[in-house]
Amino acid sequence: MPAQIDQVAHGAIDFAELERLGIHPDDVLDFSVNSNPFGPSPAVWDAIRSTPLDRYPDRESILLRRALSKRLDIPFDQIIIGNGTAELIQLAAFALLQKSENVLIAGPTFGEYERSARLMNANIRHWCAVPEDGFGYHPDEIQGELNGQKFRMVFLCNPNNPTGQVLSLEVLDAWAHAHPDTLFVVDEAYLAFAPGMKSATTLRHKNILILCSMTKDYAIAGIRLGYVLADQSIIQALVNVRPPWNVSALAQSAGLVALEDEAHQLETLTQLQQEKHFLISGLQELGFIPVPSHTHYFLMPVHNGAEFRRALLKHGILVRDCASFGLPGYIRVSAQTREQNIRLLNALKTMIE
Repeated sequence: MPAQIDQVAHGAIDFAELERLGIHPDDVLDFSVNSNPFGPSPAVWDAIRSTPLDRYPDRESILLRRALSKRLDIPFDQIIIGNGTAELIQLAAFALLQKSENVLIAGPTFGEYERSARLMNANIRHWCAVPEDGFGYHPDEIQGELNGQKFRMVFLCNPNNPTGQVLSLEVLDAWAHAHPDTLFVVDEAYLAFAPGMKSATTLRHKNILILCSMTKDYAIAGIRLGYVLADQSIIQALVNVRPPWNVSALAQSAGLVALEDEAHQLETLTQLQQEKHFLISGLQELGFIPVPSHTHYFLMPVHNGAEFRRALLKHGILVRDCASFGLPGYIRVSAQTREQNIRLLNALKTMIE
């Protein structure tokens, strides 16, 4: 059995913390999560209201998998649905990692990769981007890690969380070719927030597992929904360790109609890019220096991330303290609606005056 494994710190509202502070959750603007702030398609609400609650959900999520297969041009048997990507990361570790196998994690990044690998008693090695280079990936350095020892699994978040940086598909293609016994787990949860960026599905490698989230860009985080695209043999391994009925009927219904409303997603994500530029411009006018990012979320250096977060929370605004990413001097901010962005800028102006 593995040693005691700590929980991973995440963004989003901590309801227990707000209760201690006497703050009602409805009074908090949440800039700490990287989701679409414009909400789900109106059709999602209709689908939820019409979903029977007295029947078990489809264990195989067949209708949703068929819809994704058609949309993505991916064979049906190369798709598995999960209760968000966090569950799917654990399933991948449980199914495909063994004790003492080597895992490489490109960071700073989502903490669930390391936690899942530790649960399997894997040997973990980190490569970390640095602020001097804007937290960009360095393919030559990662290549050196890959050449130095045999890795069973490599975790890459692309675009990365929390940095918003991207790795080119040409580089990933070369790595997958050169290391056929290594499984590259590529987390594309934020792909829709990086305009023009293509998915690693175009590479068609059997040793690439792609994690996809529907909770972020389709704005259904409260439901939890994600999926994996991979070779059929990998999908079957995940199926073998998957809990029964792991995806609720509500999530399956919401996912189906969200996929159908492409116009809503396109319109809101286009608007979100505009809000990102508005927010960054406002922050720069106040003297802050947001780190350039390909996504609507970005890092921003502050003297002390935890103190900065606490100060903003007094104004009813939540940002992500990045100490858990190994970046105690940074916060992560995710652009929201115009009204919310203005409220953040006004609160910051008050804090620095």
